[in-house]
Amino acid sequence: MSQPDHRPLVSVDELQARMASPTPPLVIDVRFDLADTAAGERAHAAAHLPGAFYLHLDRDLSGPRQVGPVFRGRHPLPERETLADTLRALGLRQGQPVVAYDAADGMYAARLWWLLRWLGHEAVSVLDGGFAAWQQAGGATTAAPTSPPAAGDFAVAEALEQPLTAQALLAELGRVRLFDARAAERFRGDVEPLDRQAGHIPGATNRFFKHNLASDGRFKPAAELRDEFLSAMGSFDSARTVHQCGSGVTACHNLLAMHHAGLTGSRLYPGSWSEWSAQPGLPLAKG
Repeated sequence: MSQPDHRPLVSVDELQARMASPTPPLVIDVRFDLADTAAGERAHAAAHLPGAFYLHLDRDLSGPRQVGPVFRGRHPLPERETLADTLRALGLRQGQPVVAYDAADGMYAARLWWLLRWLGHEAVSVLDGGFAAWQQAGGATTAAPTSPPAAGDFAVAEALEQPLTAQALLAELGRVRLFDARAAERFRGDVEPLDRQAGHIPGATNRFFKHNLASDGRFKPAAELRDEFLSAMGSFDSARTVHQCGSGVTACHNLLAMHHAGLTGSRLYPGSWSEWSAQPGLPLAKG
C-alpha cells in the first residue's frame, strides 16, 4: 500500500494532523475562476489555510499560449524547470509532501497534483473537498501573508505522468480510450463559450469531471470510481487511456480519480480541445 503522503487525496482531519507534525507539508492554494482570473488571488488574500502559499493557474501553472505562430491551447504546460523554480521559491524540499487545495471540487488542485507528478514528485495530494470542506470542519484560516522561506532543494526527476502532443494523439485515435472531461453540452457541441469551434475529438467518450464527486463535493469512494471507469473503458486498460478537456485542467481531475481508484498509467493531452480545435486539418465531431 502507498504511504499516506503518496495518496492522491487527503481529508481535512489528516491535513490538520500533518500540519501540526514536526515535518509539515507544503500547502498550496490554487483557487481560481476562469471567468474572473483574479478571484482566487483575492480569496487567498482574504482567508487561506495557515502557512499556505498561492499559485495562479495562468501565471504559475501554465506556459505561454502562443509560441511564434503556434497556438498551444489556453493552458499549455509550463517549462518543467520554470515550474521547479517556482516551487523551490516556496521552499519545496526534495521529497517533502505537498497538499494542493482549491475552492471546492478539486479541478485546479488536480492540475497541480498532475504537474508535480510530471516533475517526478510523488508526495503530492489534493485536499478532498477543498477550502469549503476545511471551513465546514472549523479549520483555522488567516489573512496574513505567508513569509517567504529559504529556497528549497527540489529537483526535477523522471516524470511519473506522461503528456501527449496533438500529433501523437492523432496517431493513436481508435487505439486508445479518450475521455473528455467537459460538460455534456460542450462535448456534444451544443455550446462553446471558450474555444474557437464547438464539438469534440472523434472517438472521445464524455466523462464530466464532476461525476467523480459525491453529493457532498468530495470524491466518491475508490471502489465506486473504479467500477465506473472500468465500465467506461471497456476493453481498454489504463495504459491505453488518454484524458483531455477544454484546456488540460479538468482532465487532470479524471486522471486523479482514476489514480484514487487504483487505475494508474493513463496519460494527459494537455492542449486538449482548445489546441485541437484551433489546428487546421485535425478531425472534429459533434453530437
